[in-house]
Amino acid sequence: MTQGQVIDERLQLDNVRNFRWRSDQDYDISWERRDYDLRHLQSVDLLTSYWGMPAIAHILVSFGFEDGRQLVFTVETRKEKGETYSMLGGFFKEYELSIVAADELDAVRVRTNVRDEDIYLYRIDMPQPVMRELLLTYVKQANTLVERPRFYNTLTANCTTIVFDMAQSIIGGLPVDQRLLLTGYLPGYVHDVGGLQKGYSLGELRNRGRITERAKQADDAPDFSLRIRQGVPVG
Repeated sequence: MTQGQVIDERLQLDNVRNFRWRSDQDYDISWERRDYDLRHLQSVDLLTSYWGMPAIAHILVSFGFEDGRQLVFTVETRKEKGETYSMLGGFFKEYELSIVAADELDAVRVRTNVRDEDIYLYRIDMPQPVMRELLLTYVKQANTLVERPRFYNTLTANCTTIVFDMAQSIIGGLPVDQRLLLTGYLPGYVHDVGGLQKGYSLGELRNRGRITERAKQADDAPDFSLRIRQGVPVG
């Protein structure tokens, strides 16, 4: 499980996932220690990954640094060996909650190129101090889960509600909305509260933010993160 600490202005993370996936059963395992200069944090992106119903998506948050690196956080179930995910099971304390930090070549590519999910990327309009606080809140929550495990819950402790709770603690005053549960519609909620790039309709941001084909074409290229953002409004 991911853990981190801040030393001076540097964030040191242990167990950043950087697998190379060929299928869900065939992959190269790599857990890495990584170091990030918080002074060079420059962006936050929201990614929504769809695999069936338009109302349901998995939410990922990616932090960008001036050196081109992207650090993704994804809130997931921590499945035991041989266990498979069930949305129904998520209501009944069947899985532990896990906050995973990962490379985009892992967390994004596995969804577009291996699982055939459809991903959209939106740049969040957020001041740098708030970006930093959100990132450190992820780290704090991840550290807490290592010390005190808690259960995943499909309604109250999932990939969206955890992000909302963290943002609420930093910014405050965010309205509660059904789109926090219908995760596929979360970008519309973020747009309505002024959190996406200004000057674009939600439809424009969605169309230009669809990265699925670009991710497939980039595959495992070293500049994967740069190539999937071509054409995405970034301010």
